[in-house]
Amino acid sequence: MNTKPKILIVDDKPENLVALKTVLKDLDIELVEATSGNDALKATLNHDFALALLDIQMPEMDGYELAEILRDEEKTAHLPFIFISAVYTDNLNVFKGYEKGAFSFITKPFQPEILINKVKFFIDKHQQEAALYNLNRELKNINKELEAFSYSVSHDLRAPLRAVSGYASILREDYGPQLDEDGLRIIECINDNTAKMGTLIDELLAFSRLGRKEIQKTEIDIYEMVRGVVTDVNKSVEHGAEIKIDELHKVKADYVLLKQAMYNLISNAVKYSAKKENPVVEISSKEHNGEVIISVKDNGAGFDMRYANKLFGVFQRLHSQEDFEGTGVGLAIVQRIINKHGGKVWAEGKVNEGATFHFSIKN
Repeated sequence: MNTKPKILIVDDKPENLVALKTVLKDLDIELVEATSGNDALKATLNHDFALALLDIQMPEMDGYELAEILRDEEKTAHLPFIFISAVYTDNLNVFKGYEKGAFSFITKPFQPEILINKVKFFIDKHQQEAALYNLNRELKNINKELEAFSYSVSHDLRAPLRAVSGYASILREDYGPQLDEDGLRIIECINDNTAKMGTLIDELLAFSRLGRKEIQKTEIDIYEMVRGVVTDVNKSVEHGAEIKIDELHKVKADYVLLKQAMYNLISNAVKYSAKKENPVVEISSKEHNGEVIISVKDNGAGFDMRYANKLFGVFQRLHSQEDFEGTGVGLAIVQRIINKHGGKVWAEGKVNEGATFHFSIKN
């Protein structure tokens, strides 16, 4: 299969086409000739060109008219082309050439090196774009495979979990009276851990899907959103924290994703401050350099700043499971959500003195 970049050369004079082929003969390219604007348009139907070299003065359809048609056609709308002319060399015509979409303008007679270098530049650009296109196509295929894999893993993991949980329930119902306190405790441990594993699977799937989700931005009243999130946290987590909400700036973001990020941060703050005598969680915002920075602060366990870079990694935890339960995925989800919005996430903390998590959204 011929993978050489193709260049369309258009000139009504055969001797000029021969001259162009001679100048470009040492380049690893394929040249396709056209002696009129109509022939050139026909060639674009059968070939994908990396570049076109157009003469301006041609009968029936001049180079300007050809350029205008090329720009209007979807297939050639972004095709780079260079005008080559010995007649239309004044500034007005050069400007007209650029106005028609030319990427460059060469006047005859020209030094061969000038044309060769310009052609090389556009060939390199074309090859880079082709490589990027192929990488994007591969990435899309990989994402599709990952999505299929995620659903498969989800199903394959859930089935044995349901079986374990089911058998543990049967054991308790049918043989509960025969088991001592320690036996009943073990059954509870089985049920608790299967539930945790189910939650972990859910969070890993949510994390993997974030990379594929398109952002739908709307203007969001963060204050009202946070009030709703706090209500959700109060329903799902038993805690004694005082949650303070400042007046918060409005932002443009994906409502569903941002709400998930806020839920993760606020529930984290509640969880890690739970062992304090008077736990307090504060949510605030400020504007800085065209961004809105939202902060969630607690007076809980805190963390050692030396390990701050580990906070947002999947399964990265700075506290033991015995001290604070969790899957190690929540903050990774927050980071992915904010990164998709073009923002940043960072944290500050001190052991036993609390932590503050910040994220930025472009205003």
